[in-house]
Amino acid sequence: MLWLSRVTRQPHRDDNMKVTALLIICSCLIMGSLGKPQFPEQEKDPKFWNAWAQRTLKNALTLQNLNKNKAKNLILFLGDGMGVPTVTAARILKGQLNGQSGEETQLEMDKFPFVSLAKTYNTNAQVPDSAGTATAYLCGVKANEGTVGVSAAAVRSQCNTTEGNEVTSILRWAKDAGKSVGIVTTTRVNHATPSAAYAHSVDRDWYSDNEMPAEALQAGCKDIARQLFENIPNIDVIMGGGRKYMYPKNTSDVEYPGIAKHSGTRNDGRNLVQEWTDRMKDKKGHYVWNKKQLLSLNPNNVDYLLGLFEPGDLTYDLERNTETDPSLTEMVEVAIKILRKNPSGFYLLVEGGRIDHGHHEGKAKQALHEAVEMDRAIGRADLMTSIHDTLTIVTADHSHVFNFGGYTARGNTIFGLAPMLSDVDQKPFTSILYGNGPGYKLVNGARENVSTIDYNENNYQAQSAVPLSMETHGGEDVAVFAKGPLAHLLHGVHEQNYIPHVMAYAGCIGQNREHCMSRSASAGLRPVLSSITFLLTVTRLLC
Repeated sequence: MLWLSRVTRQPHRDDNMKVTALLIICSCLIMGSLGKPQFPEQEKDPKFWNAWAQRTLKNALTLQNLNKNKAKNLILFLGDGMGVPTVTAARILKGQLNGQSGEETQLEMDKFPFVSLAKTYNTNAQVPDSAGTATAYLCGVKANEGTVGVSAAAVRSQCNTTEGNEVTSILRWAKDAGKSVGIVTTTRVNHATPSAAYAHSVDRDWYSDNEMPAEALQAGCKDIARQLFENIPNIDVIMGGGRKYMYPKNTSDVEYPGIAKHSGTRNDGRNLVQEWTDRMKDKKGHYVWNKKQLLSLNPNNVDYLLGLFEPGDLTYDLERNTETDPSLTEMVEVAIKILRKNPSGFYLLVEGGRIDHGHHEGKAKQALHEAVEMDRAIGRADLMTSIHDTLTIVTADHSHVFNFGGYTARGNTIFGLAPMLSDVDQKPFTSILYGNGPGYKLVNGARENVSTIDYNENNYQAQSAVPLSMETHGGEDVAVFAKGPLAHLLHGVHEQNYIPHVMAYAGCIGQNREHCMSRSASAGLRPVLSSITFLLTVTRLLC
């Protein structure tokens, strides 16, 4: 009743606020008077929790027999900006989309047996960016913010610091070892995360030569789109956005003809898509730019695939045209079908890149739906692979200043209000909030009353403490989920650049391959030793 008295004691407050306060208080009173807990009846019984814990314990005991197989296949799912609060909120959203309260739901990544933490800082930044972190988890070395595929000796935007400081990625190591390799992303294929797999650039923003300074071009630096096709010319699968960076300047886009912002950007006059098509026409190579073309392919007849589905980044999954635009899950399924034909196995990088964009824009609903879609893709990959020969890792490059709280009740919609008013300004607030970003709004000099707007709208920008045009990254550690051969090596707290070293060790590519030779030798001896033991046992029985 304290909140109500505060509202009624201040006649200068607007009627809307009084109504909101009364509604919230009345709803709380009604819920309390019903005397019915807002959770499943079975959860009242201690046996429910004890049985669940015992099942979990039995499963954990089976993990003591460590999987030390060689990883034929390697998959890295990278949720850009998917910090731990995002994982938790996505879990709740997934459950609520399935008609549950949400908190008890399991994401596909939650089912992975090994979880660790990665420290995300760049060599020159406490709170990192996606370029320096991508160099860490793909190339195995930490780097400066804004740079991809180069060591920390390289300086951002200084072309002359590139040569001699290049570092290669696990995608390159896998290709050199005879594996098929693929990149699937919901961003531009030349964006920060995917570009670290193949490019060496002192500036992540050099998407095409149009975005590069004249002095960098004169000094011989190459744009990232060009490097995609030249540095590792036979990447088996490339899917994402970024069409406009592949075509000559002012070339009209195939999907959005006549819209200038989607037209080609290249100043060198090159048509990189046509060059790729010409090179791959006798190698079972296919270029597609829409969902129908993609899903009409027979993967058995495709060895190389280039799919560019938007001029820039792909659309948010909530806004995706399901008739013309493939989902991340659909792209991953096609990629694995093509890559798994190689008897030597494959390496696949999958990025849920627009989780990050949703957060930057303060649009939590977009970000969380992107995370749920990536989790679907993880589930699809699980159905198509085996933990016996496939090491799968799910992680993030960095976090965001995103969180949710406010003592919400069990099953409260993740995008809903906290069950109280602020005891400072007597206004409601959403559970989801940002530390900074574009959601900071003042109305008549005071915090906006969220009850007067539609906070469930897809593009609603959650309130933030500090006004910024774009919300920032967060600096805390991120989770690393792992399953498959040698997944147990991802444990505790590690530097982010440790991740590709584990993957390479498990797959017998890159550095430290000695253990692979001894492993295969001992594996070859096992059947012989078993046969000898069997014969000795039989002889002893007969004699």
